[in-house]
Order: sequence, then structure tokens, then C-alpha cells
Amino acid sequence: MLILSGDIGGTKTRIALIETAAGRVHIHGESTFISADFTELRDIIAYFMTAVATRPEAVGLGIAGPVHRQRSETTNLPWIIDALALEQALGLPQVHLLNDLEATAWGIRALDRADIFELNPGRPDPEGNLSVIAAGTGLGEAGICRHAGDLHPFASEGGHADFAPANELEFALLQFLAGRYGHVSWERVVSGMGIPDILEFLCQHRGSESPAILRQGLSNGGDRAALIAAADARECPLCAQAMDLFVHLYAREAGNHALKVMATGGVYLAGGIAPKILPRLREPGFLASFFDKGRMEPLMRAMPVRVILNDRAALYGAALATAYRFGAD
Repeated sequence: MLILSGDIGGTKTRIALIETAAGRVHIHGESTFISADFTELRDIIAYFMTAVATRPEAVGLGIAGPVHRQRSETTNLPWIIDALALEQALGLPQVHLLNDLEATAWGIRALDRADIFELNPGRPDPEGNLSVIAAGTGLGEAGICRHAGDLHPFASEGGHADFAPANELEFALLQFLAGRYGHVSWERVVSGMGIPDILEFLCQHRGSESPAILRQGLSNGGDRAALIAAADARECPLCAQAMDLFVHLYAREAGNHALKVMATGGVYLAGGIAPKILPRLREPGFLASFFDKGRMEPLMRAMPVRVILNDRAALYGAALATAYRFGAD
């Protein structure tokens, strides 16, 4: 089945023409757009379809936000996306909307061994559920339920659940963020927008100025989260401390989600941040924080933990989910 597939994120939107067959995917054309440059998704799709000059059999869109009755108000963009409205406005065939992490969960079956890095081999249960968690612009979470010998991905908005501090430093972080945002979700700390806030909190908490290396980078138009993550620990000790805290909190919430869906089949870290900080995730601290669930520690140690290195997982998955929905795969 030939599908126009989309990974609709708060920072960028990737559109591709994908052919699906027997659970595999083949990309025929692909473009990436800066999401904020457009007032609505319809304009991006229209531009892409004109460029490829090929009519798809269906459209599948993984969207960074909740999807209800084939309609979504994106979380980090001022877009309202409606499947029926897209069909009518662009003369498209059948359109299927799903959450972007649900799309990523679907996309796992299309990945090769080289697309995945294993942090913890664990003891995978062949009948166990799976957890998918992704820190990027925001924090996405999804699950995969095993039933009747098949995998069934499902969406979640767990990233917006209340952030829960576990020690005095984290409680101080909660107070800092609550003063700024009111409600503090896990997305406020475990995301690209969370990293600069963590650094700013540490500067205030330690009575330090904003690091010079960060001020320099921002004056040159740099991305704050990327600058902090890439900073040398000797040049910017506070940046290193911010990333240590970020990694610890990422591990804690990954463990929380894994427990909630009983992910004995495995836990997958997706999104744009994990592959970029893989050396940090490979250090002992990440798994130590992931395992640290009191009496549940033996269960956590048995869960495989893997990092998805291929950033097209959601793009693949949106196509596979759409083919499945419309009976082609």
C-alpha cells in the first residue's frame, strides 16, 4: 500500500511517501519542515504532494498530541488537525490520525538490529508488554500490549502526569517550576524544554551565574538544550550537573512507565534526545535510577532497556498503522 506518512512534531514535521508490504516499509520520497514556519499542517501536506506528484492510497499521520475521534489539538503547536477536514480540503483519500508515540510503537516492528542499542539485556518475556518513552520537544509515552499472539500499540498522555520529587533537590526543582508554570508535569523536566529549566534552577539553587559558554552560544543563535548537553564538563560543571539530573529523571520516569504497563517484554527509549546523549545513558547512573524501585527492583532488572537510534520509527509506524487500519497489511 502506498501511504503518505507523517511524523508531526513540535519542532519539525517529516513527511514521506512510504510503500508498505508484509510489515516492512520502503521510502520513495521524504521531506522535513520546520513546524513553526507553517500556520497549519494542511499547507505542508499540499506542498509535499505537489512536489512528489504522486497520489497515495491513504494518509497516516503521527501527531505530537492527544488524538480523539480522528481530531487533535497539538500540544506544542497552535494547530488543530482533523482527518475529515484534511480529506475534504486536499481531496485526499482515507486519512488516519494517531499519537506520535503510538506511531513509534508501531514502527518498532520495521526496525533492524542496527537501529537499536541495548542498554540492559534483561530477561525478556516473550508474552510481556512493552513500553515506549520518548524525550524530544516534549515527553511522549505509549505502550504495546500483547494479545492473541500479536502486538497492539496504544497511546498515552503519561508525560503530562504530575512530576513527583523523590529528594530535597528535586522538591526544590518542583517549587522552582511550579512558580514558573503552575502545574508541573514530567514533560516539564524530561524534555528538550526541560533541560534549560533544570540548568537555570541549578544556577539559582547554587547561587551561580548562567554559564558563560551558554550565553556565548545563545548570542550565536544556538539551541539551549543542545548547547547544555554538548558542553564540556570542565568548561561548564553546572551544565554537566544539569545533564546528570536530567538523565536521572529520565530513568526514573522510564521506570515509572515500565511498571505501569508491566513492560516485561522490554522498554524502548525513542525521540530525538536519547541517541544524542547515548554515552551518558551508557553510564551506570541511568540504569541504577531505572532499577531503583524498592521491592520491584528484581522485576526492573529483568526488563530489557533499549534505545531506538533510527529517527524514522514514527514515520514508519504511521504508515504501518494506517495500512493495518485499512486492511492492507
